[in-house]
Amino acid sequence: MSLNLEILSRAADQARGLCMDAVQASKSGHLGLPLGCAEMGAVLYGYALKHNPDKPRWIGRDYFILSAGHGSMFLYAWLHLSGYDLPMEEIKRFRQLHSKTPGHPEFFETPGVECTTGPLGQGVANAVGVAMASKMAAAHFNTAEHKIFDQHVICLAGDGCLQEGISAEASAFAGHFGLDTLILIYDNNAVTLDAMANVTQSEDTGKRFEAYGFDVQKIDGNDMEAFLGALNTAKARDNGKPQMIMAHTLIGKGIPEVAGTNKAHGEAGVKYVDAARKGLGLPDEHYFVSQEVRDYFAGHKKSLQEAYDRWEKSYNDWRAKNSEKAQLLDDAIEKKVPGDLLDRIPVFPSDAKIATRKAGSDVLQPLAKAMPFLTSGSADLHGSTLNYIEGAGDFTRDNHTGRNIHYGIREHGMCSIMNGIAYHGIFRASGATFLVFADYCRAAIRLAALSKLPNIYIFTHDSIGVGEDGPTHEPVETVSGLRVIPQLDVIRPADPEETAGAFAAAAQRLDGPTLLALTRQAVPMLNESDAKTRREGVARGGYIAKRETGKLDLILMSCGSELQHAMKAAGELGEGTRVVSMPCFERFDRQSAEYREEVLPSSCRRRVAIEAGVTQLWYQYVGLDGKVIGLHRFGMSGPGDQVMKEFGIDAAHVVEAAKSL
Repeated sequence: MSLNLEILSRAADQARGLCMDAVQASKSGHLGLPLGCAEMGAVLYGYALKHNPDKPRWIGRDYFILSAGHGSMFLYAWLHLSGYDLPMEEIKRFRQLHSKTPGHPEFFETPGVECTTGPLGQGVANAVGVAMASKMAAAHFNTAEHKIFDQHVICLAGDGCLQEGISAEASAFAGHFGLDTLILIYDNNAVTLDAMANVTQSEDTGKRFEAYGFDVQKIDGNDMEAFLGALNTAKARDNGKPQMIMAHTLIGKGIPEVAGTNKAHGEAGVKYVDAARKGLGLPDEHYFVSQEVRDYFAGHKKSLQEAYDRWEKSYNDWRAKNSEKAQLLDDAIEKKVPGDLLDRIPVFPSDAKIATRKAGSDVLQPLAKAMPFLTSGSADLHGSTLNYIEGAGDFTRDNHTGRNIHYGIREHGMCSIMNGIAYHGIFRASGATFLVFADYCRAAIRLAALSKLPNIYIFTHDSIGVGEDGPTHEPVETVSGLRVIPQLDVIRPADPEETAGAFAAAAQRLDGPTLLALTRQAVPMLNESDAKTRREGVARGGYIAKRETGKLDLILMSCGSELQHAMKAAGELGEGTRVVSMPCFERFDRQSAEYREEVLPSSCRRRVAIEAGVTQLWYQYVGLDGKVIGLHRFGMSGPGDQVMKEFGIDAAHVVEAAKSL
């Protein structure tokens, strides 16, 4: 069937009308991309995209990811016309409280939205992650007879996305690993928000992406036949290269007063909307969609359903002939984690003295066996972060079943690609780097928390105990900075058994990401409580690690490598001293009031905390009458134990603080 240019042209103009009306009504939003890219939207949603509006999470669909999320009305308009559960009432509530049409697309708010893409460039990296996950799914589940995973990942990005460094990291990764199901549409409209694009860029973007390993086509993005031809060419190429379509478009097309200028980017064109609607041949009725356009998309939806039915028939045949694979797929989609995960992790010797990063490596191996679709990547640091899954192979151009992912020195790209893997929905993503580089990853980690993605971050070298590398590599504010991100669990285990509990807790959490902050330096086993207590205590965020033997009159608390100092100090401070391990503030705060009172009785106000970092967040637990031992300056270079001593991170200072209360 060929393109129905007449009806799709009308659909494009009516989609423009919806965008104009929604932005005008909300007095907020971006007109430029939705108007400039309308023809491409018509081709994608009215003809070329493989999807099912009634089953938005169908595993066999093509993925469309809008990286330029400020142009959200583009996506909402086409989802509405396509028949997704996005009625006109929601289009009319654009950018209003509790609507399904927020200012930037959000993964869990709107059916048909694949990723939460707010900060520019994130969607490009998300698309790379989705493309990699789709390759992995095809390698694991497709058979010679049944190709149940056969899809493309289409991402629409603008100059802002491609100027952000995150897209460069991710695109270089995609080119190197041959993610040829990725089609990146570059909305090349020559405009950024403040000015024309040539004010800030003069590079040849096409050549840059060719250097990354992409095939590049250049077209007029407002020509539907040209766009469809480029899209078909991109889909047909089987040369191991991701594809870029440089689509020259007229930003703000349909509003002559601002079209083609940076004024079209935001809502500056709103005052010309009434005249623009007439110029497009739209009636006075706002939010207008003609019956013939409705009928066309209703008919197209039937065709999509027929294609889905054919796929489903093949899928059911595959399930019947591949029952083990089918069960694995079901478990992966449902994110099943064995209930006895902790029992599968051997207990550490009571006299062990190893770094929690090394303990994490030991814990990861049985955990990975129990979770066959857990991936483990690293930003060129597997040898230091020690998170390599033994016997699981590497993901390469030629091996898409490998579970170890070499991200290169691309921390931000790694974490955003991990988000893409999570959005895809079959594989669990984990990734590692040094904790101090979490600041490079922060935007992606924040979006994972916002989208409730169950990612696992294995971040090592967690304190001034790093030592010789000096203050550039010694995080002092980083843990606290991460703890304040809503919906992110930050766990800092104190010994190998707490590390086992931390990994299991991260694996079992499905409603958000978890960051494990692990030591470079060796730590002793803290055997004042048994292994089971320590492991299960981590899952609750805080627990009594050493119980007082007399009447309680002092509580010491800590986490990570500093808990050992609280334990030692307790031995000097007498029988009324309790030690509380607080590896995860977020988990502890989610416990019942009764449990929190049991661990930290309000009747005991003499409290001291110690952590090798900034102190402010600890006061919520020690109270204004308590004391916190930490530091409010950057670290220094030297052997880690000497750096700790230099800053007073030791038992002697805990004893001194306690006696001063």
